[in-house]
Amino acid sequence: MSTLQRILYVEDEPDIQAVARIALEMVGGFQVRVCSSGEQAVREAQAFAPDLVLLDVMMPGMDGPGTFKALRALPALTRVPVIFMTAKVQPQEVQHYKALGALDVIPKPFDPMALAAQVRSLWRDQHE
Repeated sequence: MSTLQRILYVEDEPDIQAVARIALEMVGGFQVRVCSSGEQAVREAQAFAPDLVLLDVMMPGMDGPGTFKALRALPALTRVPVIFMTAKVQPQEVQHYKALGALDVIPKPFDPMALAAQVRSLWRDQHE
């Protein structure tokens, strides 16, 4: 089983970026590349070669689902798991994101101390 080390994190809010980066790097020990837009994520994803993508849903320009589709179209990222992060976690919305092919949805606001463990747990569930 491969280990989860590199996370591509796509989020347009600088405050949320900062909290999540600390949570994932300091608490989780992950290597994190933060992208502030879907367009930036699509440009940088292949070179970074993430093990997992954390993807905000609501972003200006290319939104989360649009970014997801664009990342899936990249040969190196067709099988990389994606977890959406959003405040919109009604059951039908979560089902919609999973139907797109997302591994799961992490609700916002998230608990910074629990984020790394949450991500690792979802990763493990997929790889068992």
